[in-house]
Amino acid sequence: MSKKHMQTSFDVIVIGAGPAGYSSAIRCAQLGLKTACIDNWCDKKGLVSLGGTYLNAGCVASIALLESAKIYHSLNHNLKEHGIQAEAISVDIALMMQRKNNIIDALSQQIADSFVDHKITYMKAEARLLNDRQVEITPLDQSGVSMLEAKHIILASGSSPIDLSCAPIDNEFIINSTMALNLGAIPKRLAIIGAGVIGLELASIWNRFGAETILLEAQETFLSMADQQIALEAYRIYTEQGLELRLGARVISAKKGNKKVTVEYQDSDGTHTLRVDKLIVASGRKPNTENLAAAEANLLLDENGYVHVDENCRTNLPGVYAIGDLTLLGPMIAHKGIEEGLFVAEQIAGIRNPINYDLLPSVVFTDPEIAWVGQTEQGLRAMGESIKIGTFPLNATARAHAMSQTEGIVKIIAHADTDAILGVHIIGMQASEMIAEAVLAMEFSASSEDLARTIHAHPTLAKALHGAALTLKTS
Repeated sequence: MSKKHMQTSFDVIVIGAGPAGYSSAIRCAQLGLKTACIDNWCDKKGLVSLGGTYLNAGCVASIALLESAKIYHSLNHNLKEHGIQAEAISVDIALMMQRKNNIIDALSQQIADSFVDHKITYMKAEARLLNDRQVEITPLDQSGVSMLEAKHIILASGSSPIDLSCAPIDNEFIINSTMALNLGAIPKRLAIIGAGVIGLELASIWNRFGAETILLEAQETFLSMADQQIALEAYRIYTEQGLELRLGARVISAKKGNKKVTVEYQDSDGTHTLRVDKLIVASGRKPNTENLAAAEANLLLDENGYVHVDENCRTNLPGVYAIGDLTLLGPMIAHKGIEEGLFVAEQIAGIRNPINYDLLPSVVFTDPEIAWVGQTEQGLRAMGESIKIGTFPLNATARAHAMSQTEGIVKIIAHADTDAILGVHIIGMQASEMIAEAVLAMEFSASSEDLARTIHAHPTLAKALHGAALTLKTS
């Protein structure tokens, strides 16, 4: 579309084309709203790619590399028991990264095709909110500033890695999570600041490729947001895999020299020094709200840069919404942003379908995976709830043995009196897939007996969920 004939007025403008943004834009268009989506993501070659961090430098990129890492590890460690012989196994990092990039390109193109199919106006540009009706557009080629207007504006600009002053990124030896998914070689010794979801996922990849991997976590508790029985099982499994988890380790400084990084950190035993080939900073993410709105727009942010919204994702500006990683309504996970994108689009069209934030599943894409929904045992006990617990080990399922993936457990927490399912927590292969049944059961207010009376195919990994429910079955 030439600049002369460029459309400048829309029903909805979406700023950002990550999961929250592209989902919202597509749903708006499906509901008959004239929609524009503006995004500024560029890859390291300067090429525009839809999908945001989630697709280009986050979850999709991570799980693509993890699949390669699992295959490599299996070839080196698990083939003999199958009677299969393989020799001279090696890794071509460039080809592996190309496979990952090809997956990203294909999925990004699917989003672009969907924009075309739904007649969404897509602009490769920087966008800045001027007021509740206007957005300033600066094309990435700096061809000139223009103005767009809309009845509704949806902010979905995502988040970015938090930088640490004690470990300044140099893009070579000290890197962030995005760069850690684009390494040109397997580091011999690797340290990661942060043993949360991102740190663990990166550690799972490079540890599987043979890198000596050390995680430095400032908190004393491992995976404090997860059920602690599952977290302790995860700690045991990851440690046996060779991950070195150092808790209560607060990094003081990180300096490069002689093609190494010297990391200094403190824990309860004093000050320690660590020398590694690469240091990954994975200490969390921050909302991308810098320069998102002009000062005169008076968009309300909190002290950490999150956009203030109500339970309907509405900002303090009429007709302006914020979704995904920009808000504190839920955790920074892709499916939360997607649901908010759909919710806001339907709300604009006059459809009301509230989001149940209490039943957002969480997943850690490690090997094995961790997944959970609902409340944890420690949280329920702290509230004084009367509960009962059923667990079932994956090594009691035939499918897990056939797949040589017997590590892990399924845990169901139910109310002691009503038998309502309050939380389900899983560590094991395909935990991310198994948790969907638990989410559906809880969404429809199922009891543990409902799960126990549901026929599950045998042999499957899902039989472990059935087994956990059977341990809770009332007479």
